[in-house]
Amino acid sequence: MARSDLTRPDTAAPAVALFSYGTLRLPGVQLDTFGRLLSGEPDVLPGFTTDYLEIGDARVAGVSGRDVHPIVRRTGNHLDKVVGVLLWVTEAELEAADEYEVEQYNRVSVTLGSGRDAWVYVAR
Repeated sequence: MARSDLTRPDTAAPAVALFSYGTLRLPGVQLDTFGRLLSGEPDVLPGFTTDYLEIGDARVAGVSGRDVHPIVRRTGNHLDKVVGVLLWVTEAELEAADEYEVEQYNRVSVTLGSGRDAWVYVAR
């Protein structure tokens, strides 16, 4: 991602854009994973659709309070879109999100409906 994509528009502090459509939006998951609550901006992920995944990892299911999580899959169809939130995290928090997500998720760089580049967890 370009340097301009790594800076929050309202501050000079470096940050990483992370698009969330699922459990990373939950306050309990944010507190457990990042140690703080995150603010976000509504956005969409074009060319993807939402599916669901049964979570076999007891820790992750315990943190989220759910044993089924959403997971997105690329369709390439411009009419498909996933609604979510653009979160601003630090590099260390992004690594913590990597630890939270189970192996069926893969972090990739995407361009959101707003035109911003962000990381998102998609089906492997």
